[in-house]
Amino acid sequence: MVSLLIAAFTQTSGAAPRNIHLIKHVIVIMQENRSFDSYFGTYPHADGIPRKANGQFAVCVPDPHAHACVRPYHDSSDKNAGGPHGATNATADIDRGKMDGFIEQMEQGKPTACADPSKPQCIPQQIDVMGYHDRREIPNYWSYADNFVLQDHMFEPNLGWSLPSHLFMVSGWSASCTSQAAASCTSSLGNPDTDRGGIANGDNSGSPGGVVAASDPDDANSPTAEPDYAWTDLTYLLHKGGISWGYYVVKGLEPDCESDAATSGPSCVQNRQSSTTPEIWNPLPDFVTVHKDRQLSNIQDSSSFFAQAKAGTLPAVSWVIPNNTVSEHPPALVSNGQSWVTSVVNAVMRSPDWSSSAIFLSWDDWGGFYDHVKPPTIDQNGLGLRVPGLVISPYARKGYIDHQTLSFDNFLKFIEDDFLASARIDPRTDGRPDRRPDVREEARQLGNLLKDFNFSQAPRPPMILPTS
Repeated sequence: MVSLLIAAFTQTSGAAPRNIHLIKHVIVIMQENRSFDSYFGTYPHADGIPRKANGQFAVCVPDPHAHACVRPYHDSSDKNAGGPHGATNATADIDRGKMDGFIEQMEQGKPTACADPSKPQCIPQQIDVMGYHDRREIPNYWSYADNFVLQDHMFEPNLGWSLPSHLFMVSGWSASCTSQAAASCTSSLGNPDTDRGGIANGDNSGSPGGVVAASDPDDANSPTAEPDYAWTDLTYLLHKGGISWGYYVVKGLEPDCESDAATSGPSCVQNRQSSTTPEIWNPLPDFVTVHKDRQLSNIQDSSSFFAQAKAGTLPAVSWVIPNNTVSEHPPALVSNGQSWVTSVVNAVMRSPDWSSSAIFLSWDDWGGFYDHVKPPTIDQNGLGLRVPGLVISPYARKGYIDHQTLSFDNFLKFIEDDFLASARIDPRTDGRPDRRPDVREEARQLGNLLKDFNFSQAPRPPMILPTS
């Protein structure tokens, strides 16, 4: 099958080194809503929060309400509020490169009224977007950085919130479609699901009209459902190449509101999610390709991931997605998220598949938290703000800080280089021409994840960390 795929697609770049094929299992763990500076802004030798010669932080972000400014500070709280994180908020936070809109956006995003003050989403939010955590709160994440690879220029692929970010994660694009034809799709960073009541081809962040319906009537994980996303995703190439994949969802409440306009208050609707509910954090069941290729069964409960890891039967490509409790999405506890991620990493490390695995751990957007680095521009859709990135593998360099400009597009490129002979999601060659503005995997501004590996070293043993 792979040979047929190679013949069918034109390679747009040189073939990857043969030793990349020592990696037979790629696991993408996608957590929620943390900026790089909020987790690793004080990590030694990383591009962290700027300091003066006397050690004081050099940045101070204006607080228009207090007519003062706020410097970054250590936040020991396990529960955070963060800030609004739609595309409009991202643009305001960046403020043409001044990176000074975070507090103002948080203040503007506070709910002005709440019908039921007893509900968790109605609790008044503190302004903590300038706070950061370090080894005291997230020791396991810092231990992974100590012993494997920390990426200090990993950027969210898009300006905005979780839905477009997860669409980019699996397809390199976020779009709205007027039919089930790939050519009917155009870029959208708001709520691309036209059946969910969102605003097609636009951004609904910061607008009261951006509240979306609580459910999508056609959302059913069955062959008879009519999917919403017609453009090409990575699973289309994987299926054609005979490459196994799995998308694993933790059952429970969704990590965030159904609207990117809401961070709390009465407009915050959090639906239940599972492997059979195609929603914001589980977009693959809404792709035309997944239905036509009869791949819906590859979308599974997270319990299947642990069982397959234990049995040594992990697919070639895995995505692991949290629920609200373990997502780290404010107000979810940081400790719960770290414990969940550690359990996933430990499962891979204990697996017979560990010696041939690469784990890419990141966070889907910045969550309104401060970051000092202006995102580079790839195209009209981003890049978005900086998020933490970690590479954990027996072949990962030890204690290496990767300063390359990266985004989730690099996950796609690595997978394509490893399993698909460098074939890309490219409308010119993949047989499903859509209207994406570019082939993100080939963006010249982006680095290459191969630099995070040393394939000449002996596979390193697992490093099992406590989950509590």
